[in-house]
Amino acid sequence: MRVSDRVSDNVGARASDRVYSTLLTEIQTGALAPGAVLAETEQAARLGVSRTPLREAIARLAADGLVQQTSPRVTVVSPIDADDIRALFDLRGALEEAAARLAARRGDPGVFDALAAEFAHASVDGEAARDAYYALIARFDAAVDAAIGNDYLAASLRTVRTHLVRVRRLARYKPERLARSVDEHRVIAEAIAARDAELAAHATHVHLKLALASILDSLEVPA
Repeated sequence: MRVSDRVSDNVGARASDRVYSTLLTEIQTGALAPGAVLAETEQAARLGVSRTPLREAIARLAADGLVQQTSPRVTVVSPIDADDIRALFDLRGALEEAAARLAARRGDPGVFDALAAEFAHASVDGEAARDAYYALIARFDAAVDAAIGNDYLAASLRTVRTHLVRVRRLARYKPERLARSVDEHRVIAEAIAARDAELAAHATHVHLKLALASILDSLEVPA
């Protein structure tokens, strides 16, 4: 391959990555709402790229389940409703409970003991505190992914978390639920640190059951 070809490929890859990141953020934040049409010409012009990196980015989003092709020329942001959320939590429960068990068996207790202490002192009062709490959850998730030593499971978890960002945007903010979530994460982290695999899985199950019920209540549909 010529140097010029390699440079062209690298530029195209970077453009595709940038477009994917932009569209992903817009879908997760709701800037691109469920059902929004992603017309090639309009999106390419808006994002300042050719159609090739746009198509590559959209193909990645389709693989993630975030967009779908309704006809050969029409791609839309995937809809999400209560049934989708229940199905997502069915998968999330299976994956996260398995991950909690593995993390308890394979993880460094010191890492999770430190995370449990952070959860014990975490606050959700105010936007800055909530942002810090969500960042703490992201670090906890990363610690679990590192502990389980299973790339396939970790990749599946990352895909589920991509969809969860959309789901959280649909739910109403509930201070009391968020405060309970802090304590639930603390219990999970403590169980992993104690190498109690079954307690870690059970605490994860309880946390997800309560989280799903709260989200469905926000949407005013029965759990």
